[in-house]
Amino acid sequence: MAGKARLAGRLDLPADLSDRAGLTALAARLPCVARLTSSPARRCLMTAGAMFPALPARVDDRLWEQSFGDWEGIDHAALPDLGPLSPEALAGHCPPQGESFRDLCLRTTAALLDLAAEGGIHVVTAHAGTVRAALAHATGSIPGALSFQVAPLSLTRFHVGSHGQWSVAEVNWQP
Repeated sequence: MAGKARLAGRLDLPADLSDRAGLTALAARLPCVARLTSSPARRCLMTAGAMFPALPARVDDRLWEQSFGDWEGIDHAALPDLGPLSPEALAGHCPPQGESFRDLCLRTTAALLDLAAEGGIHVVTAHAGTVRAALAHATGSIPGALSFQVAPLSLTRFHVGSHGQWSVAEVNWQP
C-alpha cells in the first residue's frame, strides 16, 4: 500500500529529490568539499549528484546501510517489537538473514577511518545506520549510538584531530 513506511535497509530505492531548497542548503553548508564518497545505494548516489553535480562520487561498498535481511521491505508496523532488549543486546541483535548493528559498525568504521587517514574535508552520502556507526566510533559506544535519531537529508559532522581522535561537531542538522 502506498504511504506506509517500510524498512528500506539494502533495498536499492531511488532518492526523493523533491526538496531542492533543502539539497541546496545542505550543499551550501559544506562549501569546501574536497572529496565526495557515497554508499553504492542508488538513493545515496542520486543525493550526492544532486548536491554536488560537478564532483564525482567515489563509491565504497562498506558504507551500505545495515542489512535487515528478511525484514527488508516490510511495513514498520509489522516489525517485531525489540523495545524490551537492552541497548547492548539490541546492538548485537541480528535480523533473520541480516546483520547486527555491531557488524555494521565494524564495516563502516573501517571505511571512515580510511577516509580520515587521507586527511582533508570529506562528504559521505550514506544512511542513518552509517551515521550512527560514525557516532558510535566518535563516542566510543556502539549501543549508545542507537539512541540517536537520524533524519533523511540531514547533516552530521565530525572533526578528526591530529592524533586521530574523533569529536562530534554537529548532529542531524536539517535545512
